[in-house]
Amino acid sequence: MRADRAIAEPGAERVDDNASLRPFSRSLPMALLRAREAVMRHFRPSLQAAGLTEQQWRTLRALNGQREIDVTGLAAATFLLAPSLTRILRDLESSGLVRRRRDPRDARVALIALSEEGAALLQQMGAHSERIYQAIEARIGAEKLDRLMRALAEIEADLAASLEI
Repeated sequence: MRADRAIAEPGAERVDDNASLRPFSRSLPMALLRAREAVMRHFRPSLQAAGLTEQQWRTLRALNGQREIDVTGLAAATFLLAPSLTRILRDLESSGLVRRRRDPRDARVALIALSEEGAALLQQMGAHSERIYQAIEARIGAEKLDRLMRALAEIEADLAASLEI
């Protein structure tokens, strides 16, 4: 895309049209993706062994402890787009890991819950997942991990509202 075609929010004033793009290595989204990848590479082998994708696991984890949740709430909890979640739920349902039923108050709404098989899989994988968490904590330290989790929660809260650009 040409520089003169850069997209700005309507009504937004540009601070400095000559500002150079920060180095790729200093990109916050990329740093977060690199950190996510560093964590997920330890979880992927167990997910693959169970025949689950990362998004399926995220969905099952979000359902854990829920009696039922509607698809809209599940999409918000998992940060998955509705079309992707629809496919994921179809696959999880055909695998017997989740069950779906219509909301008796509104037939347009689907309610999703873990099946007994899904709950059993979560319990089985949970022990291994916790061992991975313990190994991560041992590597980086409990205090650093706690600071990271607090910092991430603070950043999420601080950036929840739109930025004034």
